[in-house]
Amino acid sequence: MLSKDLNTKKLHTINRRMFVMGAAKLIIFTGIITRLFTLQITENKKYLTLSDKNRLREWRLPPVRGEFLDYFGNIIAGNLKVYQLHVIPEQVEDFRYLMIRLKEILELNNDQFDKIIRQKNKQKKWEAIIVSENLTWEQFTKVNYFLHDLTGAKPVMSISRDYPFKENYTHVLGYVGEASEKDILNNDAINKSHVPGLKVGKIGLEKTFEKELIGTNGIQRYEVNAYGKRINQLDYQEGLNGETIRLTIDTEVQKLCNDLLKGTAGSISVMDIFTGEMIAMHSAPSFDPSLFIFGISQDDWQLITNDPLKPLVNKSLSGIYSPGSTIKPIVALSALENNIISENFKVNCKGKIEMYGQAYHCWKKKGHGVVNLRSAMKQSCDTYFYEIARKLGVDRLNETALKFGLGEKVLNENFKNEKKGLMPSTEWKKNKLGKGWVIGETLITGIGQGYIQTTPLQLCLMTAQIANGGYKIYPKITVEKNHDSLEKIKSIIEQNSKNLKESKSGLSEATDQLLDFIKEKKHQILYKNPQNIKIVKEAMFASTNEVRGTSFKSRIEDPKYQFAGKTGTAQVKRITERDRELDLKTIDIPYNERDHALYVAFGPYKNPRYALSIVIEHGGSGSTTAAPMAKKLFKLIVDRHKLREQIRNQKILKT
Repeated sequence: MLSKDLNTKKLHTINRRMFVMGAAKLIIFTGIITRLFTLQITENKKYLTLSDKNRLREWRLPPVRGEFLDYFGNIIAGNLKVYQLHVIPEQVEDFRYLMIRLKEILELNNDQFDKIIRQKNKQKKWEAIIVSENLTWEQFTKVNYFLHDLTGAKPVMSISRDYPFKENYTHVLGYVGEASEKDILNNDAINKSHVPGLKVGKIGLEKTFEKELIGTNGIQRYEVNAYGKRINQLDYQEGLNGETIRLTIDTEVQKLCNDLLKGTAGSISVMDIFTGEMIAMHSAPSFDPSLFIFGISQDDWQLITNDPLKPLVNKSLSGIYSPGSTIKPIVALSALENNIISENFKVNCKGKIEMYGQAYHCWKKKGHGVVNLRSAMKQSCDTYFYEIARKLGVDRLNETALKFGLGEKVLNENFKNEKKGLMPSTEWKKNKLGKGWVIGETLITGIGQGYIQTTPLQLCLMTAQIANGGYKIYPKITVEKNHDSLEKIKSIIEQNSKNLKESKSGLSEATDQLLDFIKEKKHQILYKNPQNIKIVKEAMFASTNEVRGTSFKSRIEDPKYQFAGKTGTAQVKRITERDRELDLKTIDIPYNERDHALYVAFGPYKNPRYALSIVIEHGGSGSTTAAPMAKKLFKLIVDRHKLREQIRNQKILKT
């Protein structure tokens, strides 16, 4: 009986377990069916999309950067083909083995090796790692020879920035380098087009015009297998090249500037006095911008940064200098414009003047004797300009100087590192230093010393606006896209010819037309009396072309090239009485204590069209160091004028 009950109990237990197991199987089976239904029917579209995403991959290709051209269409920043080696981690079977082999083949140092490892850890596995951006032909050939043992390595042809004129354009164009995290975050154009290894502008016009230059990415679409390996290219979409930007600069003139400044620290700027176009703008010393494209070496970086002549500084825009005697044309003009003096005003220079117990010396110890404005400008008599500055006052001088471009940025839209300089006034000193202005400060401002600070580009603009007869111009370094036709220019000239002065300027008929058009269209008059401009220009002519003129030795007698100018010598240390007694030659003075040499000029004198400024740091005298450079420059500039005008007329006619 007991045995029967036990058997019955066991049977019931078995039946319950079978029921539970059956129910569980039913529930699981129902769940599977339900899930399969959901996957196959309800969420079919969703998972097909995910499947495609896993199967299809999209690679963005580096955009092709736009080019820079000079005025004549020569490429001054372009692109060239380079050999590179990429590694795609998802295709590599043994990454460490691969890298050890590449280290041997390419002779990578430890720093390069570690950089690649770090890059791999930062990127997605299907993104290419750039092992080398610039392989030599020998390296490229060697990699291809061992390619059977380098699974995942891919030798490719790519493009890189090319600067064919090397150091000639460095401070204008700047250079490119690999995009940093800061670049990506702060620039939408870079962020949108970024791929590993993307090169972007770091300084200069390369950085200013990044948005226009960068271009758009090309797209490659591939089908991959379950392991992520490419098995089939499905589509290729070519990217758009960046814009081509044309500069106003003449490469031949720019190259001459570079040659003239070799071994010095300084700047040369050349400007069209009517259009404001920069013909040349060079800072020295310079360096090869190509050094930065693939990452500058530590040795090269130390060489540049430790150079006492400061090659990283764009001295044309950011170099701040006392103008010395190059300020004297503006001092004279301001005194004339404010009716303080006439051109016949005379001063007896005895070598110095004394005021309130302080002696103010002329550069010529024995003095110049009795001089008027023309002879004082010609011989750069400091005593004469002390006297007219005293009569004029610093505030009226400030007003005139600001109108002609001193103390204001010139190309700030293109170069954010441009310095403003300083044209002092009584209000400035009170606000800045909390002190009153004293008369002695006015005197030394009148010869370009003291608080006054200018850039070479400002001095060039000042000279250009004197040379064009006193009309405001708007300097530019890029060629404008929209130009008025010759027909329109002629129409405006005809309508307004009665209101124009009889005097014309220019080296050709086209220049005359252009001058009249510019005057009418937008350029405001900076002078009160045109005769005052004429007096100053004639005095600058005397300084260069008459006996005892400070730059007489640099004159050109041929009217085709003849120019007018003003020398300047800017002190970098206070001259003591002992210094005056010693009267040392420049070569005998320590380099850092030597005066800066300056020169401003315009030409050709009879038909002015171009102005220039030259600054040589610690060059000594402007007459011996800077002025001779102007002689060489004007010959080339004038010789190339006709070709430049032909290009201009063609450009106008096309539009």
